[in-house]
Amino acid sequence: MKKIEPNPQIEISEQMLRKWQNMVDILAKLINIPAALIMRITKSDIEVFVSSQSDGNPYRPGDSECLFGSGLYCETVINSTKKLLIPNALVDENWDTNPDIKLDMISYLGFPILWPDGTVFGTICVLDSKPNAYSTTYEDLIKNFRDIIQSHIELIYMNSQLNEKNKAFSDYINEIKTLRGLLPICASCKRIRESKGRWTEIEAYIYKNSEVQFSHSICPECSKELYPDEDIYD
Repeated sequence: MKKIEPNPQIEISEQMLRKWQNMVDILAKLINIPAALIMRITKSDIEVFVSSQSDGNPYRPGDSECLFGSGLYCETVINSTKKLLIPNALVDENWDTNPDIKLDMISYLGFPILWPDGTVFGTICVLDSKPNAYSTTYEDLIKNFRDIIQSHIELIYMNSQLNEKNKAFSDYINEIKTLRGLLPICASCKRIRESKGRWTEIEAYIYKNSEVQFSHSICPECSKELYPDEDIYD
């Protein structure tokens, strides 16, 4: 079983959403069904993320249900990460009480959508108000759309990872710039004057502006001065 976790908090652009909307609209029109959906996991729920603009579609973007234990078709797809085909839930004892029947959606075909790291994004699925076994041609069409969506998600994911690396690199460069400039330091106590005029211990300044951590010891000269009777470095 694939890992099932809430989706990473990654924004999907309006341009990408329009492409996904076009996909589900095409599916609903070609297969002649009332509902084609892209579902996604949000925390412990599953949400209608994109819904076809087709006649008789009872699902609206933003509609959500508790994912686990819901009995929804999509729950099984997400748990198994495999295709699920239900030609007629009314004559299937495993599905004749599922919640979608209340919306007159008695047939279902769905596929999982995954993030690049194997976690589950959600599903792409079609539902009909009449018995429908769906043809292999329709299955191939939905799988191809699923693969396109996964390629979009991979691009979004990789761009997000790259932005995080770029931010870390930028922070690192800023640290270097902070430490390579001239520092006003007291000739007596060795404290450093910061930009707002506040005097800070040198250790605290370096710790705050870099990833350096201090390990305290005593040099030979100070050892002789502080502990003249001890031969620490002999």
